[in-house]
Amino acid sequence: MILQGARLFDGERFLENQAILLEQGRISGLCPLDDAPEGRRIALPGGTLAPGLVDLQVNGGGGVMLDGDARLETLSTICAAHARLGATTLLPTLITDSRAAMQSTLAAGIAAVGRVPGFAGLHLEGPHLDPRRPGCHPPQHIRPMEEGDLEILLEAKTALPALIVTLSPAAATPRQIERLSEAGIIVSLGHSDCGFAQAQEAIAAGARMVTHLYNAMSQLGSREPGLVGAALASGVSAGLIADGIHVHPASIRLALAAKQAGEVFLVSDAMACAGTGLDGFDLAGRRIARRDGALRLEDGTLAGADLSLPQAIRFMIETVGIAPERALAMATRIPAAQIGAPVGRIAPGLAADLVHFDETWRPTRIWQGGREIAPLA
Repeated sequence: MILQGARLFDGERFLENQAILLEQGRISGLCPLDDAPEGRRIALPGGTLAPGLVDLQVNGGGGVMLDGDARLETLSTICAAHARLGATTLLPTLITDSRAAMQSTLAAGIAAVGRVPGFAGLHLEGPHLDPRRPGCHPPQHIRPMEEGDLEILLEAKTALPALIVTLSPAAATPRQIERLSEAGIIVSLGHSDCGFAQAQEAIAAGARMVTHLYNAMSQLGSREPGLVGAALASGVSAGLIADGIHVHPASIRLALAAKQAGEVFLVSDAMACAGTGLDGFDLAGRRIARRDGALRLEDGTLAGADLSLPQAIRFMIETVGIAPERALAMATRIPAAQIGAPVGRIAPGLAADLVHFDETWRPTRIWQGGREIAPLA
């Protein structure tokens, strides 16, 4: 199969007048249009053909949340819903819950490896957070990390391709962070009211990511830079919710100016509503309402985001004002690199995960492993 007619974004730059050759679910090559071999040709109407998007923070989708009742079918539903939104690789994310819920989610994730298209691992956001910055996380389950928690995570990582653990430096010791990092677990700092020095200590111990930069964390001050300041001043990477609600465009521009090109990536922080017409859902016994492009508890607290990665890309281009190639990289190559996954790029030998965008940055056609998926309107 030969795809042609759109400019290509290969993960780093745009390529003009190129065709992509697909064979047995993989990219077999790129070539100039005039040199394309015989085959079934698909003519795309201009626009941009990019790698499938990569989302490292997805709490739910398709009407379900990742929770303590997670099964293989739960992960399949979430991954399938986001594939139709353009994210062909993702880390389903469990927010703060009991130890039993964490164990059942890890077991479901291990069962999903190699069986659920698009599943690249798990993200555990909590329960080892700061009770002063809970966001929408159930406060009754927030607690410091214990040795039993650590052992569960270390064992799970041996069977998962990627595992991110969001924690507060106040809820885990530097030695615990070091042990997680040494085992290949990505420690991400978030939901924390820590000071700059404590954040720096956690980074020195091995933390290398910050969860949804600016949100649910100590802010940048003149004499106390907080976790935001530590994130901007160090080499850690950072996820960003680019919906115009969680972070002001000016704050996004400041973060991009402070960080290197490969250190900030987009996340959807999507919930059960993603890919559905639901007007809300229940989370740990509390109602989350969906209105005006946001998800909120009754008291107005943001509860995840009503966002897809294509919407975030469009926001970054049209409102924040960055170059399209940088916005696309923030949802493809850069997050893929954080977890060491061989996705997020267009190159021979890689899986044929592709998204075609029209001129307004809306996905019109999606392929996952060479199989076309109908995009959600």
